[in-house]
Amino acid sequence: MDVGIVRALGSPEGKELLRSLPPYDPAAVFALQDRLRREGHAADFVAAVLTQQRLRARAVAKFGDFAGDLLYTPDGLEQASRLEVAATHAGRFYNASLATVHDLGCGIGSDAVAMSALGVTVQAVDIDPVTAAIADTNLRPWPDSRAHEGYAEEFEPPRDPLRSRVGVWLDPARRIPGKTGRHGRIKRVFRLDEIRPSWQFVLQVATAVPATGAKLSPSMPHDAIPLGTEAQWTSYGGEVLECAVWWGPLAQRPGRSARILAAGRPPVEVDETMAEPDPPTAEGTGSIGAWLYEPDRAVTQAGLLGAVTGATLGVEVDTGLGYVLSDAEVDLPYARRYAVLESMPFTVKTLRAWLAQHDVTGLTVKKRGVRLDDDELRRQLKIGRGAGDGAQATVVLTRVAGQQTAIVVEPVVPAAG
Repeated sequence: MDVGIVRALGSPEGKELLRSLPPYDPAAVFALQDRLRREGHAADFVAAVLTQQRLRARAVAKFGDFAGDLLYTPDGLEQASRLEVAATHAGRFYNASLATVHDLGCGIGSDAVAMSALGVTVQAVDIDPVTAAIADTNLRPWPDSRAHEGYAEEFEPPRDPLRSRVGVWLDPARRIPGKTGRHGRIKRVFRLDEIRPSWQFVLQVATAVPATGAKLSPSMPHDAIPLGTEAQWTSYGGEVLECAVWWGPLAQRPGRSARILAAGRPPVEVDETMAEPDPPTAEGTGSIGAWLYEPDRAVTQAGLLGAVTGATLGVEVDTGLGYVLSDAEVDLPYARRYAVLESMPFTVKTLRAWLAQHDVTGLTVKKRGVRLDDDELRRQLKIGRGAGDGAQATVVLTRVAGQQTAIVVEPVVPAAG
C-alpha cells in the first residue's frame, strides 16, 4: 500500500465503500474481490480495501465500536495502544491543561486520536510515510490535529513550553524493521539502548519540555527510571502491555505504580505508598497457609508485591517469584485468590500419585521458579489438558523457601459488589 491508496481509502467514496462491506468472512474474500473488480475498482485498491476489512475485524478487540472508524496497517494495529490505554495516556495530557502535544512516533495515531477527542491539538510524526498518512486520515475529524512523515529527532522544542502549554508524547520503536522472528513477525527489542529514537533522545526531550511522557517496554529496568518521574506499568486482562514514564506535570505521584485494566471493571491503581518496602518470604514449607494470592503482572513488574503481602499479612513463596501465601482471606482488586487444598514436595511421582488418588483427569498447571516442559510433564503425569470424565484440578508448581513444591489450589470468585 502506498500514500495514494491511503488517500483513496480516506476519501468520502473510500470511506463509504468500507462502511458498505459485509462483516469479514475468510470464506467470502474471493467472491468479494471479484465483485469489487467487476465494479471497476483497480486491483491494488481492492487489495487495500480487503486488507482494511480484515484488520477492522481484528481491531474490534482493541477499539470496540470505534474499530470501524480507523484505517490500519498490520504492524500498526499490533503496536497501537488499545482504546482503554490510549484514553489513560490522553487523560494525563488533558488534566495537565496542555494545548498542544507533539506525538513523536505516532504509528496509526491511536494515542493522537484519544488526545484530540479530549480537545488537545496533536502534531504527530512517523518515520514511515504510509503510516503517517494513515494517522493523518484517522485524525481528520479534528482539523487542528495533523500527522506527517518525519523523524522524531527533528523535533524542535519551543523556547517556553510551560507558557505555550506544550507537551510531548514519545513511543520509541521496539521492533527491528526488516527482521522477523520464527513466526514471521517483526523482531522485537527489549533493551533500552536499542529503541529508536534513543533513550538518550527521550531524556533530552524531557529536559527541554517538562510535560513529557514515553511509552516503553514492560521490561523497563527499575534502576533506569529517572529521578522525580512516575513509571507506570499497565495491564489489560492480566497481560502487561507497557511501562509509561511521565515527567513534570504529567507525573501524578513520582515513583513506581501499576494500573490494572479489565473489561467491565473500573481501573485499579497501586503505588509505592501501598506497598511494604521489603516483602517477607516464606521461611519453610511446614505451613503453606490457607490461601495463595497471584498478583496482577503489572504489580509484580512494578516491584509492588509488598502491596499484596502487606494487605494479606502474607509472605512471598520465594524471592522474586511473586506468589503470596497467607492465612488471611482478603479480596484484592489487584491479585487473584486461590484456596489451598493440598501441598506436597514436588516430584513427578508424588504429584502423579495424588492425581490418581483423586481421579483427576483435567489439570491446569501454573508454574514459577520450576523449569520444566509442560507437554513432557503432562506425558509423565499421564494426563490431558483440562478434559476428561474425572475431576479437574489446578496445581501451582513453584519454590517455597527454596524447595520445589506442588500446591493444589482452587480459584476463588470474588463476591459481587
